[in-house]
Amino acid sequence: MPPKTMRLLTLLSSCLLAAASHAADNMDPSEIQDTVDSVIKPLLKKSAIPGMAVALTVNGKNYFYNYGVASKETGQTVSNATLFEIGSVSKTFTATLAAYAQVHGLFSLSDSVSQHLPYLRGSSFDNISLLHLGTHTAGNFPLQIPDEVSNTEQLMEYYKNWKPAHAAGTNRTYSNPGIGLLGIVTAKSMGMSFADAMEKRLFPELGMTHSYVNVPAAQMQHYAQGYNKEDAPVRVNPGLLALESYGVKTSAADLIRYIDANMGLVKLDGKLQRAITDTHTGYFKSADMTQDLMWEQYPGTVDLSRLLAGNSYKIIYDTTSVSKLTPPLPPQTDVLINKTGSTAGFAAYALYHPAKKIGIVMLANRNYPIDQRVTAAYQILTRLGSVPRPPKALKEGNLASVNTQF
Repeated sequence: MPPKTMRLLTLLSSCLLAAASHAADNMDPSEIQDTVDSVIKPLLKKSAIPGMAVALTVNGKNYFYNYGVASKETGQTVSNATLFEIGSVSKTFTATLAAYAQVHGLFSLSDSVSQHLPYLRGSSFDNISLLHLGTHTAGNFPLQIPDEVSNTEQLMEYYKNWKPAHAAGTNRTYSNPGIGLLGIVTAKSMGMSFADAMEKRLFPELGMTHSYVNVPAAQMQHYAQGYNKEDAPVRVNPGLLALESYGVKTSAADLIRYIDANMGLVKLDGKLQRAITDTHTGYFKSADMTQDLMWEQYPGTVDLSRLLAGNSYKIIYDTTSVSKLTPPLPPQTDVLINKTGSTAGFAAYALYHPAKKIGIVMLANRNYPIDQRVTAAYQILTRLGSVPRPPKALKEGNLASVNTQF
């Protein structure tokens, strides 16, 4: 990163979310709208994003901002009911479902994988726990399963023959095969399909009434059309492990409720709330990032440059060494917790600070760069949650120009 950009990031980071603040819920709603607009509108133009839904939560109060169209073909505008693919943000739901199964005594995350899938006994999964699957530390899974694996039987054979290059718990490799396998075990323990476990148990108990892994015909009118890099219309391919890894479709209204639930701001069944809280336990550490159960956690004082580093493509595509936290780090509040998600035609990001009870979700029907998402969300929460504001030279239009460096 150029030195000039680093200096700008340092100035931006002087407005950390942990600074003395005036709460955004005491701000005039039009000021909040202006803050969001000043960041999101330049982003829409810069990345040619057809439509975006942004939702904020401040002390349990939600604010919604919709931009552009859900479909360029029909001209339907984005609304609070528009369904977006959220890509790998879905992984946090799979992790929550696993924690839910553990709270109900169906298994322990410390169990070996083969204990619950007898077909894998005698394989590497005798020494890999369910927790390793939920923290990307099982070994060196590829990001995706190989193309030649096309059915469940081949998938199980692939797992049985797979050999990790590293001992479980020593390295982190971001992957769909790991969390996908955790989803398989979790659904099996609950005695139902993964789709049913999500749509008939988890979503209803969370109060998410407009969320799906398989969008029903009656809701297709709300399903946004995604657009790829060539501007062609696309939607997610429902292949193996898609549901468990990147298959959730939801609205900004439902997703911000989920963030509220993660901050303890929604009244839920006690066991479900415990399961949600359990997903914030820290198990492994790599640089500034603490790996929770799929969620990624940073100190509440983290600056933008370090948050960007933790969400870089290097972290996604490369294997990185990790330090095991012994004992695990109990759930913290003065932290920033985030997760990105992408499919070919959609992009999602969630960022929240439990101690400040503030969070944001951003859903778009184009896959645009992760650093732009992280920067935009960080800027919005910083402006709403902290004083002093960014230095004059970095306000408004000048601040948007900084984004082009990322």
